[in-house]
Amino acid sequence: MSKIMFDYTKSVLERVSFDPMLFCKELEKAIKTLLPYEMEQLREWLLSFTIGKPELKQCLLIVNS
Repeated sequence: MSKIMFDYTKSVLERVSFDPMLFCKELEKAIKTLLPYEMEQLREWLLSFTIGKPELKQCLLIVNS
């Protein structure tokens, strides 16, 4: 079931990526629900997802802290 949650989290983040504040808010929710190994996967995904979206780079601080 955890794979489903991880995929759902990515889906939500992709859908709200138009708004950096909403993206950060959803990312904070994801941090509370994902398992530690899923957080590593999320970090990797975020690094590649935000390459072309400099407005979302600030949200990476949430994951790295």
